[in-house]
Amino acid sequence: MFFYNISSAHCEIPCGIYGDNARFKLLREHIHTMEKSIKMIKTLSNKKDPESKNQLVRWVRNKEKHAKEFQQIIWQYFLTQRIKPVNSEDKKLYSKYLNKLEVLHKLSFYSMKVKQSLKEDNINKLKKLLDRFEKMYMNHNH
Repeated sequence: MFFYNISSAHCEIPCGIYGDNARFKLLREHIHTMEKSIKMIKTLSNKKDPESKNQLVRWVRNKEKHAKEFQQIIWQYFLTQRIKPVNSEDKKLYSKYLNKLEVLHKLSFYSMKVKQSLKEDNINKLKKLLDRFEKMYMNHNH
């Protein structure tokens, strides 16, 4: 069962139904899939048989797909629909807004780094940043 959090953010079609918790769960699933993909790519890279090469290509494509879908949620759901611009004259509110933008940008950046490399440190950064963003998002929006 999903619980929806209602906030004052806008929707592209003003529907009034938001799935914030579902989005965070999905982002975590994408991170987990990227992490598994990296491990499988490393395992299969040393094998020479055609079946392993085929699987290697599939895992690389899988990593790319999930990194892209991760970014799409960041951009389309959070940046387009959920994080509203605020008046810069309200220093406290504007500071919270900028903090959210910074973390979302870092999430997008490290997702791109996952596409480019097999460094598991990028996965760890994504996990920590997502935890940080979820806390600030839930605390500031509700």
